[in-house]
Amino acid sequence: MRFSVLKQRAAAVLVSLALAAPVLAQDMFAPRVYVNDRAITNYEVDQRALFLKVLRAPGNPEEEALKALIEDRLRQTEAERLGIKLVEKDLTAGLTEFASRANLSPEEFTAELGKAGIAPETFRDFVAAGVLWRQVVRARFLGQVPISEADIDKALEAATRPRALQVLVSELVIPAPEGQEEAAMAKAQDLSETLSGEGAFAAAARKYSASSTAGAGGRLDWLPLANLPPAIGQKVLALDPGEVSDPVSVPGAVVLFLLRDVATDKTAEPISVSVDWVEFLVPDDAAEIARLRARADDCSMLMGEAKGLPEDRMTHHTAGMAEVPGDVALELAKLDPNEISVALTRGGYRRMLMLCGRSPVLEPMPTRDQVREQVINQKLEGMAEGYLEELRSAAIIREP
Repeated sequence: MRFSVLKQRAAAVLVSLALAAPVLAQDMFAPRVYVNDRAITNYEVDQRALFLKVLRAPGNPEEEALKALIEDRLRQTEAERLGIKLVEKDLTAGLTEFASRANLSPEEFTAELGKAGIAPETFRDFVAAGVLWRQVVRARFLGQVPISEADIDKALEAATRPRALQVLVSELVIPAPEGQEEAAMAKAQDLSETLSGEGAFAAAARKYSASSTAGAGGRLDWLPLANLPPAIGQKVLALDPGEVSDPVSVPGAVVLFLLRDVATDKTAEPISVSVDWVEFLVPDDAAEIARLRARADDCSMLMGEAKGLPEDRMTHHTAGMAEVPGDVALELAKLDPNEISVALTRGGYRRMLMLCGRSPVLEPMPTRDQVREQVINQKLEGMAEGYLEELRSAAIIREP
């Protein structure tokens, strides 16, 4: 993912900050909440919320920021109790890895965040808490994670299996506009737990889904598994036919999937793909959209239609599916090269997405040692959730 979208959003956020400056200046460093007598200030919450906005994280930014900062304090306190300290080289590696997701160095990433009013310490603290927690979890549980050779064999098989798979799924897209994310997630969770079978899912899709596939009961055509974002592909692949997935959060929506079938496709070689696409912000006008569809047979022709318009109206992107925003990734997964989607909106415009092409990302097979580490990390992640919940239950969290 390039940083052009971040720059555009940062400019809008700066305007909001300027308007809110008198309010932010009052009691900026006053405690917002105490976690075991360790304060979280208003400034920290504002900074983390702004950081989450720039990252386009789902949910209410302020609520999610406060929740994340409380969890960070719990992690830091536990690290101190266990005598675990963060080594600078580990932090540097974490900062470098995070910034590389935007194809930037840590210094470049920090500079871009600074344009949005985000302090370097906010980025550093965000990464540091995650790196430190991974060390805490490994110190606490590593000796309790048995890994057999059979576990590694299964993981190796799973790594190669997606090469030859296509999936037949149905989708149900519940809108989650700003401020209504929790209600949308609750509705999706209820449907996920109560729907059973394709007939019930199709009826629910016709009633609740905001996707263009709603009229067809959410049914999609066969998709190569590699076309889907990896996180969604894993969820779909774990389903049995007729089973409904857990809710999947994407910007502006919550999505459910029902697996209808899985088929072998001997031509689907790559485990993952890189996608090339353009996004054109166009008036939400059916006649104008029809005109552009008729005039643009490929990406170069569509980009030609943006001549004379502000630069941010037309953007060209190339990224691996893992880096594509979830809402965009789902639309691109349904497209063949030079096909167009106008299902998404932004700021009163239709987001006209045209897929320019897909390229295979051929990665070497992992070694058994690499797979062993991956399996260990997966098991540790499950243990970490329960660990954090225990710390939260034992903590004293109070407002001033």
